[in-house]
Amino acid sequence: MIRKLEAENMLHAFPEIAFSQEYIIATYQAKIQTRNIEKLAMAIADEQTTGTWIKVSADSDDKKKKFGAKVVSIYEVPDITADYQSDEPPIYILQIAFPWQNFGTSVPMMLTALFGNISASGMIKMIDCAFPKSYVDQFKGPKFGVQGMRDILSVPDRPLLNAMIKPNIGWTPAEGAELFYRATKGGVDVIKDDELVPADEPYCPLKERVTLFMEKERKMFEETGEHSLYAVNITDAVEKIKDNAYRAIEYGTNCLMLNVYTAGFGALKMLADDPNINVPILAHVDFAGAYCGSTYTGISSSLLIGKLVRLCGGDFQINGHPWGKFPVSYKQFYRGFKFFTQDWWHIKPMMYACSGGTTQLMVEDCIKLVGTDVMLAAGGGVHGHPDGSEAGAKSMRQAIDAAMQDIPLLEYAKTHPELARMIARLNPEIGKNFELMQ
Repeated sequence: MIRKLEAENMLHAFPEIAFSQEYIIATYQAKIQTRNIEKLAMAIADEQTTGTWIKVSADSDDKKKKFGAKVVSIYEVPDITADYQSDEPPIYILQIAFPWQNFGTSVPMMLTALFGNISASGMIKMIDCAFPKSYVDQFKGPKFGVQGMRDILSVPDRPLLNAMIKPNIGWTPAEGAELFYRATKGGVDVIKDDELVPADEPYCPLKERVTLFMEKERKMFEETGEHSLYAVNITDAVEKIKDNAYRAIEYGTNCLMLNVYTAGFGALKMLADDPNINVPILAHVDFAGAYCGSTYTGISSSLLIGKLVRLCGGDFQINGHPWGKFPVSYKQFYRGFKFFTQDWWHIKPMMYACSGGTTQLMVEDCIKLVGTDVMLAAGGGVHGHPDGSEAGAKSMRQAIDAAMQDIPLLEYAKTHPELARMIARLNPEIGKNFELMQ
């Protein structure tokens, strides 16, 4: 049988060739015992584009050339040679290029194409996607991002401070508004609903909630000269999300929150692309662990939480950090921060909001690791202060000021009673050293 190079190499290309022809290159980690990794890689490329398990009559070489994916790289870890013996299956790194004309700018369809059926085929994990500029140019990304949020709040350089209303649910709009007032009076820049607060239910209606909160925002600006944002949760059934956003803006809100991983990337992009929605959007991280919680399956956290949300228009996003109650590793935190913020053509940097056990004790460490263009999202660290939410907010701002001035936290606390009181609650042994406790 005669088979020319064109046919032999139909499912293969170098990465640089794929980019020049406007392909998205997906990178996978696969832990599998196989005698023919090349055949497996080609099967993945075929399965996720024009092929199926059996030859069908409508398939053709012309279709494969135009719509088929290509295997661009195969790496084996370790790089096995004749001197290696092990019963453990190796880990392969596979790179497969997909023509983005197959799915266009629909992120749901892009994820279906790159990882749909194969996500259930064993220990395979999608760890990155390299997008050509022609693809990224089709997206607007964040409307505001890091600098835009700083401009709105008139905070040029220090880390931003966020607090959520606590307890998570069960409060009335009036109770929430009072907590909003106390926290913002103490120096919180952004107040958000907890992700568990529904968009519009009888016990906490959207209109009443937004109206009362924004009355407090205006009052606080008159008193302090500092603006604050209220990120109201609009997550709902898909057909209600845009209407919730429009109504929340009509009622006066200056920020929106969407539980992206339950509502969907398409819902986020719909909001970010809408010219009538001209307020920052907080992307909440809840449910992301269902996608990126495994070492060998799912999607890498940096790709899922950083790159894709930023591409779809999130201005800032709640995420974990190494010092919290749900600690993530330093490398995961640092790499995630870079995916949020590093240069990406016209796509603005997205603000990383460190959440989940954020306290006054971790502020200096966080700033030393990633700098000051970060948000500190403290719930218990604000509302858990023994003297209430206003004192809790002041103590967080004092911890930020100490770090910005390069003054040790315990030294700064000697002349700042709100900070001293909270440190004593967080660590009673340290608190014994403060004369201010007497």
